[in-house]
Amino acid sequence: MYRPQEPVVFSGHSVQAVLGPTNTGKTHLAIERMCARRTGIIGLPLRLLAREVYSRVCEKVGVDNVALVTGEEKIVPKGARYSVCTVEAMPRDARAEFVAIDEVQLAGDFERGHIFTDRILNVRGIEETLLLGAATAAPILQKLLPGLSVVTRPRMSHLAYAGSKKITRLPRRSAIVAFSSDEVYAIAELIRRQRGGAAVVMGSLSPRTRNAQVELYQNGDVDYLVATDAIGMGLNLDVDHVAFAQTRKFDGHQFRDLNPAEMGQIAGRAGRHLRDGTFGVSGQVPPLDDELVERIESHEFAALNVLQWRTRNFDFSSIDALKASLDTVPQMQGLTRALPAVDQRALEFLSRDMAVVDICNSANDVETLWETCSLPDYRKIAPAQHADIISSIYDDLIKNGRVNEDYMAQQVKRADRTDGEIDTLSHRIAQIRTWTYVSNRPKWLADPLHWQEKTREIEDKLSDALHERLTKRFVDRRTSVLMKRLRENNEMDAEISAAGDVTVEGHHVGQLEGFRFTADNTAEGEDAKAIRAAASKALASEFEKRAERFAAAPNGDLAVSSDGTLRWLGTTVGTLTSGDDWLKPRLVLLADEQLTGPALDKVRARAERFVTFHIETHLKPLTDLQKADELSGIARGIAFRLIEHHGIVARRDIADEMKSLDQDGRAALRRYGVRFGFYHIFVPALLKPAPAGLLTLLWALNNDGKDKNGYGEIITLLASGRTSLVTDPSFDKEFYKLSGYRLLGPRAVRVDILERLADLIRPTIYWKPGTELPEGAYGDGRFVITPAMMSILGATAEDMEEILKGLGYRHEPIDAVEANQKLDALKAQHGPKPAEDQAEEAKEPVAETAEAEQESKPEETPTEQASGEAEEAPKPVLVWRQARFERAPNRNRLAERKGGKPAGDQKQRRKGKPGGKNSHPQNAKASPPRKEKAMDPDSPFAKLQALKQQLGK
Repeated sequence: MYRPQEPVVFSGHSVQAVLGPTNTGKTHLAIERMCARRTGIIGLPLRLLAREVYSRVCEKVGVDNVALVTGEEKIVPKGARYSVCTVEAMPRDARAEFVAIDEVQLAGDFERGHIFTDRILNVRGIEETLLLGAATAAPILQKLLPGLSVVTRPRMSHLAYAGSKKITRLPRRSAIVAFSSDEVYAIAELIRRQRGGAAVVMGSLSPRTRNAQVELYQNGDVDYLVATDAIGMGLNLDVDHVAFAQTRKFDGHQFRDLNPAEMGQIAGRAGRHLRDGTFGVSGQVPPLDDELVERIESHEFAALNVLQWRTRNFDFSSIDALKASLDTVPQMQGLTRALPAVDQRALEFLSRDMAVVDICNSANDVETLWETCSLPDYRKIAPAQHADIISSIYDDLIKNGRVNEDYMAQQVKRADRTDGEIDTLSHRIAQIRTWTYVSNRPKWLADPLHWQEKTREIEDKLSDALHERLTKRFVDRRTSVLMKRLRENNEMDAEISAAGDVTVEGHHVGQLEGFRFTADNTAEGEDAKAIRAAASKALASEFEKRAERFAAAPNGDLAVSSDGTLRWLGTTVGTLTSGDDWLKPRLVLLADEQLTGPALDKVRARAERFVTFHIETHLKPLTDLQKADELSGIARGIAFRLIEHHGIVARRDIADEMKSLDQDGRAALRRYGVRFGFYHIFVPALLKPAPAGLLTLLWALNNDGKDKNGYGEIITLLASGRTSLVTDPSFDKEFYKLSGYRLLGPRAVRVDILERLADLIRPTIYWKPGTELPEGAYGDGRFVITPAMMSILGATAEDMEEILKGLGYRHEPIDAVEANQKLDALKAQHGPKPAEDQAEEAKEPVAETAEAEQESKPEETPTEQASGEAEEAPKPVLVWRQARFERAPNRNRLAERKGGKPAGDQKQRRKGKPGGKNSHPQNAKASPPRKEKAMDPDSPFAKLQALKQQLGK
């Protein structure tokens, strides 16, 4: 029969308390003392810590001599002499020479404190008992255990306050503490983006997952740990700094601030052995006040006043008796009755379930009910839901003596899936841990070994999957691997694909283009730094090899693109900028700082040689003119003008020089590819697309970096054979000239085509009666626009008007009927051309391009318009005449603009030169060439003389 507990005086003789802050070596001392005894038991607060101590003891005495006993796991070799347990799993009556209980200050915890109190007061080693924990427990232990020996151990390293820092600026090897899963995940995600990744440790994770995450941190794969206060309970971590991102937690009953002792316990994880540690705050937490900082640094906290207590003398005579015994009040000073724990709350629910009450008929049934209520609530669900699971298990135990195998299989199967994200996997792990606990209870299952193996296998599989999800989400494996290799200063395995993709240790880190490395654009913060550092180390030899290959590269592997970029096999290695001489641009290499010394000199020399070769090849006429030492006098001056004006000079601009140029100078310039036209002095070789494009690029480089791509359309049209084109106002006018065109009204006409136009116009102006009448000639030095003229220009009649005006021709409208009559009379008088001449002329192409043929349809010519529309008020015909020679304005023209009388005007009229009343071409007489000089055959005067001689015959 149950009797109320009498006051008991516990003895502290043979009991020693080893107390002190974290990092004092208390656990290490207990392991050494236990292994020195023949048998021993050590109780630890966490299954995770029990696993760690179990491994350390096995290393000392052998795995066959050590047992691991927790609520969810039992490894008990036959003949094991030492047991490593969680405090809940410690035997109530130990029969070992040595007993140790760790973290005894947890006896004050509302949820689990009563279990620690029970073991402290009742479990003893035959020869030695050690109580390990914080110094705050010393007064209450000495009060409850008279004769207790207390040993205080100092911390082996110094702990200092480091103030407040942003999470992204915390030092390496930091632990960030928060108290909700959402906050932990948010911080871990931020660190992944900014610093490469973080390990995650929470109490809700399975021990296997927590171990894997801790190992991730301990191995140096990541430098940051985001955790709840789970790290404060004996986890041995290489943490240098602890940062509190939250200082409030939910303790199972309410939200509250951490007390100083709890903060000291967590902050104390910073620093290991003799290495000092720091602590501080981060995120939204305000800086700690000076008093709190001093208490944490000095490890001085308020002592525990009472320990949580619950009777161990249960009355199983009935459910009500059991409940009453649980409400027993302690009789000793320093103990207080614990609040109802999970098992007691479950009992309260089940005691109101009549299905349970009806089958609970004996003391054994009540004891079984209480044992069933000890099932932990791993899922943290509502008490009623947790009670339902207990009720099902209890029903099977009472009616069948075992848990139903089908029910067990059904529940286990629900958790046997590894799909889903972090929260889903965490929930399944909590489910399977419930059934792992069931499988480890004695006599609950018919085949416990099978279910222990099955549930362990599923929990391990889920734990591995959860670790993989956590790592994938919160750790950049690339960054962690690279940073670890960098710290270890190991040679890293780097590979470069043909496309330039760079991989280091199997991770893509960026692109190598030419001699520049571009890090992966997804990298940020520490990730980007690690990639650059790893690539710099791994690519050091690659730059040397590339420099050698580039130095030996043939010209065919190099090219200068239209935007001034120097490319090697398609990759950018440099760019051109303006230099002192527009034909000698400056080359800027685009290379990383790793390309230095002799390798850099080789690359620069080869690149500069190619740029010089490229310019001299495409602009050979200009470079030859620049180097032509045999040119002298006027010829050399004209050569300089051609170089300065990119190979095209208007003849009128150098009219005076042309008068003074002798035949030897002309011949010398022709040898360098210079052509003397009626309107221009130019180099035809420079009108091709490649030289024209290069000219425009060099001009843009030397004109304040104007758009180097703006001429692209012009060059494209030039390459397609366009003789003229409509101008685009958005393009710089200089682009057209550089491309070999002259702006005339709304169109730009290629200069060589203008010279062909001059060849068509001159016979019409200088025609002499009695000879064959050229097409378009009007008989008196005037002419009309012909289809042939429009065809070679690819222009309309309206365009021709603007073009001829730009060339200096004047026009006058005359009646269409009168024009037709006069032309008919001239044709009748002078007759058609001989048949053999017409056949020969038919062999000549009419249009330069199909577009020119389209634009030169007969209906656009003025003559046929006049004849076709004679019946409908025909439009007047424009007849053109030459106004002046193409030469630069002189003082006479300047005087005319000012309204004065030109000097020598009468003299010019007397000589019959243009500008006077007798300036018609048919009245002008060409001056004979000087006897001392041969006339230039390309001169318009020479051509005029030859034409007159032909007509005279």
